[in-house]
This record gives sequence, structure tokens and C-alpha cells, in this order.
Amino acid sequence: MAKVCTKDIVEKFGLELICGEEGIHRPITTSDISRPGIEISGYFEFYPAERIQLIGKTELTFAENLLVIERQLRFERLCTDITPGIIISRGLDVPPELIQAAVRESVPVLRTKQKTTRFSSLLTNYLESKFAPTTAVHGVLVDVYGVGVLITGKSGIGKSETALELVKRGHRLVADDCVEIRQEDEYTLVGTSPELIEHLLEIRGLGIINVMTLFGAGSVLSNKKISMVIDLDLWESTKNYERIGLDEEKIKIIDIEIPKLTIPVHPGRNLAVIIEVAAMNFRLKRMGINSAEQFTNRLADVIDDK
Repeated sequence: MAKVCTKDIVEKFGLELICGEEGIHRPITTSDISRPGIEISGYFEFYPAERIQLIGKTELTFAENLLVIERQLRFERLCTDITPGIIISRGLDVPPELIQAAVRESVPVLRTKQKTTRFSSLLTNYLESKFAPTTAVHGVLVDVYGVGVLITGKSGIGKSETALELVKRGHRLVADDCVEIRQEDEYTLVGTSPELIEHLLEIRGLGIINVMTLFGAGSVLSNKKISMVIDLDLWESTKNYERIGLDEEKIKIIDIEIPKLTIPVHPGRNLAVIIEVAAMNFRLKRMGINSAEQFTNRLADVIDDK
């Protein structure tokens, strides 16, 4: 199934449908948008017919100066059986030759009142998000002090219970159990919840609870940029866990590497407080304050003095 079709952008941006209703369900296969100025001038050698065609004042003004027969031929070549739609910006009048050609090939002709550059930016951002690489991860995503923390670990280790404690402490839940992740650009991962389980937490022994109903609208978020991963690991005395924090572990999700902390789970450890401190420490590092480096520098100074 197509990720997005012409009808989706009509509904998303409130576009006016001029003609070509039969093609409203045509799939959009690329996030690229075409400004067919050079095609209207007569050059169709590399015409990207599979893209949304966005026509502004410049293209229409040029078309008005063509002979009627030339205008008809150019618009006929502009409308193909794979063109998902032609959008006229600024609320401009649609040339009758374009309407005739679009009706013949069932190409939707749409109109927006927005300026061409502004609408092109909005539409590109929307399509980029729809075509972004995606994956799903078993875990819990929580917004802690503005930091998107993805909590992972084996089933039953206490991820949801930790998220519940964080929500009680004033932080916000994004997703529980299944986190859908999309890569919006080469540096950004955004996590969301599947619609079926949005705002829900599963607590073993208690069942499913609705976080928004219990704690209010301020306790949930629809999406959040993922900044770090905290992996809950059952404590083993034979394992070596990070004691200072100099070595930063990374985990790769889709094409992006993000920081990962492994937190051993042991009776008596307050995981919610540890995750809060981890989030605050992450923010400090982004501001250039690294406590582990400061400690090692002090230690090196003491050794040098002796």
C-alpha cells in the first residue's frame, strides 16, 4: 500500500479540488516536488512526471504569453497517467487548457491560497516525514526534563513500572511496550506510540491503565525526539558495569548512533531517580560540562603533585 496519496495532502492542507477527482487516490511515491517551469517552456526531456507538480505565478504568467495551441500541448504533456496531482498556488486562476488536459488524464488539479515557496516547504516537510525510514522497538519512551529517553530491557524487568514512577514525578509518557521510530533526517530519531496503545501503560498484576485519564493531559506526549537509550539489565555480580562514565556506549537505530547507558537492576535501586539524573547529566554534557572528565583531570593533577 502507498504511504501517502493525493487525497491525504488534500485533507492535510485543505486544498481546493478544481478537477480530476477520479485520480484523487493516486499514490505519491517520492517526497520531491517539481516546479515545471522549464517543461512549460517546452523542454520535457527529463520531466519527473511521478512528482507533485507545483505551479506558481511565474509559470502561469509565462504560460499566458504562449500561443493557445502551444499552451494546450504543454499542459497535455504535463498531465500523465502517473502524475499524482498539479497544485496551483496563491489562489490563482487555473488555465482552461490545463483543466481540459487534466480531465482527459484524470489528474487532480488542486489550488491553495498560500504562497508558492511557503507551501512547497510545508508539503516537502510533510512528505519527508511520511517517507522517512521507520522501525519499531520493544521498550518505553519517556520525556524526562525535555530529554527523550528510550528505556529498553528484557520483558518483565520493570520498564513500565519505572515509566509509571517517572510520570508520577511529573515527566511525560510517549509510548509503552512498542515504540515506533522514524528517522526524520540524518541526525534525528522521533518516537511515537501505535494508535492502538496510545497513552496506555501495562503494569503486571494491575493491568492496563490510561495515563492521560489518571494523571491529566500534561502527563503524555504524542511524539518525542529520542536523545538517549537506557537499557535495564538484571544485576550480575560477575559483570563489569561502568563506574566513572568516561566510556560512552552507542547504539545504532536505523542509521543514527545515540548514547546508551546500561543500568543494572537490583533490589533497593530507585530506577526513576537514576534515569532523572541520567537525563540531567546528558543535558550538562551538551552544555559542555562533563563530570567524569573533571574527576579524571583532578585525579591526574593529584598524581602529578605527588
